[in-house]
Amino acid sequence: MQPLIKSYIFGKIAVDDKTFSSDIIILPGKIIDNWWRKEGHNLQLDDLKDVEDAMVDAVVIGTGYYGLMRVDKEVIEYFKQKGMEVYMAETGKAVEKYNELVRKGKKIIGLFHLTC
Repeated sequence: MQPLIKSYIFGKIAVDDKTFSSDIIILPGKIIDNWWRKEGHNLQLDDLKDVEDAMVDAVVIGTGYYGLMRVDKEVIEYFKQKGMEVYMAETGKAVEKYNELVRKGKKIIGLFHLTC
């Protein structure tokens, strides 16, 4: 089973027993911390190299505490073309959605911007 997110506040997210203070990607069986994007507040296809081979049911994108990270339309289309559901929200709400889907037994990619 994928890890649950235990808490999120501006700039910090706790997954299982570890707390992260930089943006993270959660994949089934793996957490990538210190996730950087080509343009900090813009998620583009080039930023998805770590997840391109993942076979999952859905993608949850946390756009930041205030929702300031933009997500290019090509990113959403990329995941939909692979047959994945896409959920995007401010990170607090995205964390809730991620946990809800994990509890339902879904395999999820979680892309979480922790600030802004």
